[in-house]
Amino acid sequence: MSDSNLTNIRTQIDKIDIQIQEFITRRANLAEEVKREKYALEKKPNFYRPKREAEILRNVKQRNQGPLSDKTLMLIFQEIMSGCLELQKPLKIAFLGPSGTYTQTAVHKKFGHSVQNLPQTTIDEVFREVEAGVADYGVVPVENSTEGGVNQTLECFVTTPLKICGEIELPIHHHLLANSELANIKRVYSHPQSLAQCRSWLDSHIMSVQRIPVSSNAEAAKLVMEDTEAAAIASNTAAEIYQLDIIASRIEDEVNNTTRFAVLSHQDVSSTGNDKTSLLLANPNKSGTLYHLLEPFAKNNVNMTRIESRPSRQGIWEYVFFADIEGHYTDENVANSLQALQKHTSLIKLLGSYPRT
Repeated sequence: MSDSNLTNIRTQIDKIDIQIQEFITRRANLAEEVKREKYALEKKPNFYRPKREAEILRNVKQRNQGPLSDKTLMLIFQEIMSGCLELQKPLKIAFLGPSGTYTQTAVHKKFGHSVQNLPQTTIDEVFREVEAGVADYGVVPVENSTEGGVNQTLECFVTTPLKICGEIELPIHHHLLANSELANIKRVYSHPQSLAQCRSWLDSHIMSVQRIPVSSNAEAAKLVMEDTEAAAIASNTAAEIYQLDIIASRIEDEVNNTTRFAVLSHQDVSSTGNDKTSLLLANPNKSGTLYHLLEPFAKNNVNMTRIESRPSRQGIWEYVFFADIEGHYTDENVANSLQALQKHTSLIKLLGSYPRT
């Protein structure tokens, strides 16, 4: 390729960049028009609409003809939508902090970077911030593909009035961070889930090292900043924020390790045609309990993607069940299932219907 050809290609790229920027500006101007129209109709309009977001991203995926991947294009559009939402009403998102947690990474994946981050010390505090209206939305971990449900989150769902209005699936890659060499490490800090997800690697490489659970991986990274005998299991983002070296990378035991997060709000999401519904169910402790919970879904051809039991804390050996099913609660087969379920169930709590990831 000659220098003149290369210069010509770069000139074309510059022209396209100008057009892209012009179209983004036009989109932002339209977003501001939407803002004016909504405020004319409502005193406190809701600008973030999960159904609309799902439609836009689905269309991006359907239009894609390469060479960029669906994932790359969707991330680009997610940031464009995030910037336009900031013009309408900056979103305040509560999440399990401090900065650098996987939950914050999930926030950015879902809402982009043009949001106000509200890191919280515990999952309970995330729920409270959204319940009190301090945060517009909350993001909490629900389950991990290796270790199962996150107990603290599931317990909060029992009493909260909040709904799940979205979900995020995030591949989790754990790294061992420190300001020292592996041979000097005497303590490893991390969230209990991360310690469990890296158990085999820890047993193989530093079995005698003390493992200390803390509230989050980012908190672990903060603790080892000034401790040359300690290491943290955390993300590469935490390594950058807290200026730690990655002394061992991708130490998770399962290569497909993924965590699912829930988006919390007071918002009820209308059907998109590709939805999931989360439920909290309870039944008296007697023979056939689980059968009666599952039967209505099977009869109505509703696919249950997950069911998990937790102690109810109302009596010894009494349990509640968390279930995820395919479909929206307004879909005919789902509505029929829930109606039939009422005959045999002491508690049905709709935790939310929302677009599937």
